[in-house]
Amino acid sequence: MLLTEIKYLVLKDVKLEFKQRYAINGILLYVVSTIFVSYLSFAKIIDSATWNSLFWIIMLFAAVNAVSKSFVQESTSRQLYYYTVASPQAIILSKMLYNFILMGVLSLLCLLVFTSLMGEFVVNYPLFISSLLLGSFGFASALTMIAAIASRTNNNFALMAILSFPVVMPLLLTLMKVSSAALSVGTMAGNIKYLVALLMLNIVVIALSYVLFPYLWRD
Repeated sequence: MLLTEIKYLVLKDVKLEFKQRYAINGILLYVVSTIFVSYLSFAKIIDSATWNSLFWIIMLFAAVNAVSKSFVQESTSRQLYYYTVASPQAIILSKMLYNFILMGVLSLLCLLVFTSLMGEFVVNYPLFISSLLLGSFGFASALTMIAAIASRTNNNFALMAILSFPVVMPLLLTLMKVSSAALSVGTMAGNIKYLVALLMLNIVVIALSYVLFPYLWRD
């Protein structure tokens, strides 16, 4: 039952996105324009540390912009309708899954444009792609729950920025550690503990959201 609800809720979000398109188009414009401005500002990046830092800064702000609209764009009447036809667990998990799909596509596109303009620094692509997908999953899960909390206030975008900083920082630091290894001679086996740490962070966030979101949704 839960999986069926999640499937239909995700399909609903995908159809709405393809119908409206303003959200994804705005995010894509933000990513491409930010990378292009960085390309104009940094005529040539000469070290991998700068490349890595700049890439994850762009990814972080793209994730906040992409996920922050998860609950804000839902009207009160639509939320009331969801309350009658779906469980709160299905709603939060479907939002996380949809945002993960969105962030996965966005991160791969960002990597493609970034490497095309800013230079090729990635040495170990399997390790970098693994960190990128786990990072997308982490951003999607953590920021979705924060967006749900922020949507209950009037000043939701300010609260979203305040709450997301302490939650996302451990994830971001671990991601930069793994991706930095992927830009040098780091191996998958040598960084497996960081990949496991990223996976465990994602599992903890999902578990907490699964338990706590029903109380938030009830209000």
